[in-house]
Amino acid sequence: MTTSQNRHIAIVGAGLVGMGWAIVFARAGCEVCVYDASPELLAGLPDKLAGSLADLHEFGLIDAPEPIAARIRIATSLAEAVRNASYVQESILERVNVKQALYRELDGLIDDDAIVGSSSSGIPSSEFTEGLSIAPRCLVAHPVNPPYLMPVVELVPAEWTHPEVLDRAHALMTQVGQHPIRVSREVQGFILNRLQGVLLREAWALYDEGYCSLADIDTTISKGLGMRWSFMGPFETIDLNAPGGIADYAHRLGGLYRDIAAERTDFASWSDALIQRAEYERRAALPLENLGERSKWRDRRLMALAAHQNEQET
Repeated sequence: MTTSQNRHIAIVGAGLVGMGWAIVFARAGCEVCVYDASPELLAGLPDKLAGSLADLHEFGLIDAPEPIAARIRIATSLAEAVRNASYVQESILERVNVKQALYRELDGLIDDDAIVGSSSSGIPSSEFTEGLSIAPRCLVAHPVNPPYLMPVVELVPAEWTHPEVLDRAHALMTQVGQHPIRVSREVQGFILNRLQGVLLREAWALYDEGYCSLADIDTTISKGLGMRWSFMGPFETIDLNAPGGIADYAHRLGGLYRDIAAERTDFASWSDALIQRAEYERRAALPLENLGERSKWRDRRLMALAAHQNEQET
């Protein structure tokens, strides 16, 4: 393939993450082409986009929905979607064999300089790009859902990803308003899910041992740690929590955290009985049929937070 004029962004996968990426790029002024192997997902995309864009407009996060929607078009084939694309954001099912099949197709379709970023939450790109001619131009670009409200994106190269490709992906993500972080090499779960995993491990253990209800554990985060974490990370948090800064905090409380960690020498899998107990408690608080509405509520709360943060930034 050769490079072409009239370049655009291709989104492969029209689920929630793919739709979110379409908004990210179109909001930044890019022309976007979306494809999914599921006709049902493609058919439902315009209405879902319209709803999300209307909400963004209501919270003052975009000027008008119509120009953004107009920059997003639907392709009827993978070849149509990626033709002339400068960047492809893959957001398909989180299964190695499914991704391998797609990347084999992409190997003969994309332009010679096009980059492919995967929304993979934990599968490194080396597991589905090895041996392909496009492998040096592939990497993980893992977002937080929905990416148009949660701007961090983890850029994770495989051992064969060209450094220049990482630079270009970083520049693109910055250009479209995301906050890319560079992960120097592949690690299982990348950075975000490894950090989240530590918190979930302790949350499940405390619940299993009967120290707290699910609701109270959630409240500890939403009304406590999470309030700080919405605008600063753990290192800045502890730097501000001791008179002498991070070193002072580490010397004061390092022993406490060491003792806590020593209590968890073995990781116990989440048992079926534990999961059923948690499921019962959550479904009592939120019936399964109301999950969709609660997800919309979450997104609108995130929009309000984003609007507030935009006002506070200097």
